[in-house]
Amino acid sequence: MHLKRWLTAIIAVPILIVLIGPGSIRLFGPGTRWLFYALVCAAALAGLMEYYGIASPRLPKSVLWLTGFLTVILFAAICLHEIMLVPVIILLWAFVPTTWFMLTDPRREASEELGKTLFGPVYAALPLALLILIHMRPNSGPTWIFFLLVVVFAGDTGAFYAGRLMGRHKLYEAVSPNKTWEGAVGGLIASLIFGSLFIRLIGPCALSLKALILVVILSVSAQVGDLCESMLKRYHGVKDSGFILPGHGGILDRIDGLLFAIPVLYVYLSLDLG
Repeated sequence: MHLKRWLTAIIAVPILIVLIGPGSIRLFGPGTRWLFYALVCAAALAGLMEYYGIASPRLPKSVLWLTGFLTVILFAAICLHEIMLVPVIILLWAFVPTTWFMLTDPRREASEELGKTLFGPVYAALPLALLILIHMRPNSGPTWIFFLLVVVFAGDTGAFYAGRLMGRHKLYEAVSPNKTWEGAVGGLIASLIFGSLFIRLIGPCALSLKALILVVILSVSAQVGDLCESMLKRYHGVKDSGFILPGHGGILDRIDGLLFAIPVLYVYLSLDLG
């Protein structure tokens, strides 16, 4: 398991550096940016399908494919800077499944399936759409994404190994019996160490109390996202969201923390705090 986790990371990290890096467009042309956007869109679609596979495996394929199609349209609108279309697409995420259920299955019990359907894109796709908007930030967008990945993945790795080595006190046994307070603290410390080193060596901002507070909030948000996905899987009796990433499970298993941390960074940058 450990070997598979590290091999997956060793293969994925160079690819992400090439696709996200601020110098990639100069080296490889503007197509690199579109490859990154396509990768993020594909991750959103894979995460959405994994979510439905966990929470609503009997969802009609017509609703599933319509939701996936609208997700692609959302990413296309953002990539083409047609931001005015985004609220309309988000509304269609709600209106299209609701109309389908109204016409085909108006029973009271269908409302539960409808709720799961509506939540899927908001949970699995919308945060990744915000990641593209962060990448589009002039000059510093790619660096902010690298910073986010370092903080979240360092925290995830630190929590994993600190929990295995020192874990004694359960963090939230009802949701995830293997997670401990020692692991959570170890993850937070790892995020602070590697986040601070990244800022000192690369940027994208000055190392200050404000930056350290951001690291803490991002790390805590990521751990909450991890717990929320654990709750989802535990409730539905699923161990992993999928098997696409050796040693990591599915896409959601790898990006569950990012899904909660991305909106935090987006708000931080939108308020011009960076």
